[in-house]
Amino acid sequence: MRRVIMNLRSYGGCSTGSSWTPKFAINTPIPTPFSSRSSSSSFFFIFNYTKKANNFQRGIGLCYLTIQGRTMASHIVGYPRMGPKRELKFALESFWDKKSSAEDLQKVASDLRASIWKQMADAGIKYIPSNTFSYYDQVLDATALLGAVPPRYGWSGGEIGFDTYFSMARGNASLPAMEMTKWFDTNYHFIVPELGPDVNFTYASHKAVDEYKEAKALGVDTVPVLIGPVSYLLLSKPAKGVDKSFSLLSLLPKVLAVYKEVVADLKAAGASWIQFDEPTLVTDLDSHQLQAFSAAYSELASTLSGLNVLVETYFADIPAEAFKTLTALDGVTAFGFDLVRGTKTLDLIKGGFPTGKYLFAGVVDGRNIWANDLAASLSTLNALESVVGKDKLVVSTSCSLLHTAVDLVNETKLDTEIKSWLAFAAQKIVEVNALAKALSEQKDEAFFSSNASALASRRSSPRVTNEGVQKAAAALKGSDHRRATNVSARLDAQQKKLNLPVLPTTTIGSFPQTVELRRVRREFKANKISEEEYVKSITEEIRKVVVLQEELDIDVLVHGEPERNDMVEYFGEQLSGFAFTVNGWVQSYGSRCVKPPIIYGDVSRPKPMTVFWSSTAQGMTKRPMKGMLTGPVTILNWSFVRNDQPRSETCYQIALAIKDEVEDLEKAGITVIQIDEAALREGLPLRKSEQAHYLDWAVHSFRITNVGVQDSTQIHTHMCYSNFNDIIHSIIDMDADVITIENSRSDEKLLSVFREGVKYGAGIGPGVYDIHSPRIPSTEEMAERINKMLAVLETNILWVNPDCGLKTRKYTEVKPALENMVAATKVIRTQLGK
Repeated sequence: MRRVIMNLRSYGGCSTGSSWTPKFAINTPIPTPFSSRSSSSSFFFIFNYTKKANNFQRGIGLCYLTIQGRTMASHIVGYPRMGPKRELKFALESFWDKKSSAEDLQKVASDLRASIWKQMADAGIKYIPSNTFSYYDQVLDATALLGAVPPRYGWSGGEIGFDTYFSMARGNASLPAMEMTKWFDTNYHFIVPELGPDVNFTYASHKAVDEYKEAKALGVDTVPVLIGPVSYLLLSKPAKGVDKSFSLLSLLPKVLAVYKEVVADLKAAGASWIQFDEPTLVTDLDSHQLQAFSAAYSELASTLSGLNVLVETYFADIPAEAFKTLTALDGVTAFGFDLVRGTKTLDLIKGGFPTGKYLFAGVVDGRNIWANDLAASLSTLNALESVVGKDKLVVSTSCSLLHTAVDLVNETKLDTEIKSWLAFAAQKIVEVNALAKALSEQKDEAFFSSNASALASRRSSPRVTNEGVQKAAAALKGSDHRRATNVSARLDAQQKKLNLPVLPTTTIGSFPQTVELRRVRREFKANKISEEEYVKSITEEIRKVVVLQEELDIDVLVHGEPERNDMVEYFGEQLSGFAFTVNGWVQSYGSRCVKPPIIYGDVSRPKPMTVFWSSTAQGMTKRPMKGMLTGPVTILNWSFVRNDQPRSETCYQIALAIKDEVEDLEKAGITVIQIDEAALREGLPLRKSEQAHYLDWAVHSFRITNVGVQDSTQIHTHMCYSNFNDIIHSIIDMDADVITIENSRSDEKLLSVFREGVKYGAGIGPGVYDIHSPRIPSTEEMAERINKMLAVLETNILWVNPDCGLKTRKYTEVKPALENMVAATKVIRTQLGK
């Protein structure tokens, strides 16, 4: 016997694929409800049924039918896929290390999917997404679906398997991975499709249909989610050897042919809704690009007939012309908007929304962890209801919950007051449903009251405000904080002090984090080893890293950061105004997860954070040792940031804290200080009209950190895995002495900006190899990269380094790769006669 609660979709039974026999006819008098869902309009009935597929015996089940009024209309754009305890991460890494089978990995994945679907169904979500799970990246999934595998991976057709899929994502022993870059303005990274006129698109991954069927077999009717065809092409790049002027949108007819097959399969499987994510609609698009959306959905319209079609946008306001194009698309039933970051979109909706269409209103923030202001959201929803109609409004998240932590329940050590202010993905599902219930005249007064109390507590809490910090930050606005001399003069002073060779070599900061190293940190945090034992272990690890770098003959050393769990969390733990989670992990790319700190209040630095370890490392060598810091913009962009003041104000506060640390490092004798701004471009607004303001305060914040140092102190910064060409002038305006920057994984795209005539006078180290792949490039390959750099950059400013930090790699990969890097540098020095 089984107890089942489902919507009764048709007269005479429940639409579940089972054989259902009602105990009474639908048109008979309604019996007293067995139970109710806090609703006068939804009732439960007792049915006899036989579940033939699984040979269940005849038993008693429950179904409910909405007799009058509205059902609760709620929707989730997408959900975190790693699992509440990073189950997928560990399964992936075990599989990659050949410690487990493909079947083991698939079992973990299917269990996670089932758990997510059940969680949403139990919470009462009506429109539950499927195909938002991914083994690596949803854009790579779309590439697999379309069979758009670059020829170098040797795929010969058929269903794309793990070997080809993960080779594209990570590379392999002989082949580099595909380019990886930031997903809009988030810290999530996607794999960039490589396309050209000769790509033979073919239906090569049935994942979307398989996962829909998988959910259906569990009794959950889902909304399959696909990356929209136009956004897929706009997020792609011309493949190597294809002219950069090639129109990717010219491939639309070929792409649509595959999408038609996918849609037909989903319809045949029983899908009634389908969701196309078209986030590029919130960016600045020209008329030709907008026309591509109209053409695409017009072409798909006949195939989509009989389906409800949702086109989802997120991350920003949608421009007026794009809104007009979107809401006029053929065959589209519903439109989804981010109403958290896209508040101006409300005016467009109120100004004219198409009659009879659904509005999926993203009022619950999918990118932050603060509890929703339910009263304010309900007010917004009530206003929208009067525009689109009572039966056409669906409560949704602003974007996928992929960008937030999974479940607050797992945070047993978090401060009780701060915890009351938060909502992770699991709690956001509840918030969505609570708002949908309130719209359906089923408002949970106790839940709304509790929410209001938590918001009031946060507003009035004395731990949020530090008057001294606010005054210091406010005083910054009177200056642009530039160092007294220009970079050319500073480089001369630094060279006299450092005496570096031509093409100096360095690494970005971190070295491999071994299992033993993680154990030491974990045991120290749990008070299982003493501080003396901890310091001894970390000091010994630093010594190993220093000795290795000297053996490799690297010129400017790093201490390897063995004491650090994460480049942001480590600093946040030592700054006031931050709180930390135990399981608040968020996917960055592949199996890589980060645990963003929570900035809840004003930020200051109580005491030095890195001076001890940097001084210890410098005492082990006569070579320059970089002091390693994370910059204010990156700390901001890689944290869950308070939403009760402008982000710029918080950034200035962090900048002052880092400034104190920079000056203490200098006093301790550290002559090279790296202030990483890996996430500076990540925070760039998606609309050009808003970018100048962001870049002004972001670049200013960086300059604040090092304005007080001597000319002979060399300031480095580092940036990675973004498109930097369009902000190169802002990068120059940061006025760093040296910048190391990702270059190799993106096919040396960065170098094109210098070929186009941009003059860069500071030191610069475009990466010579991709550290996110296990592949070890040869000496010859790296020498060739250095020569390409010298074709556009002056010899006296070029540095040689990897793309990024080495934390995620193994020593068996790191040592030979660095050996080859140094050897390549010496080859080029010899060629130059240096």
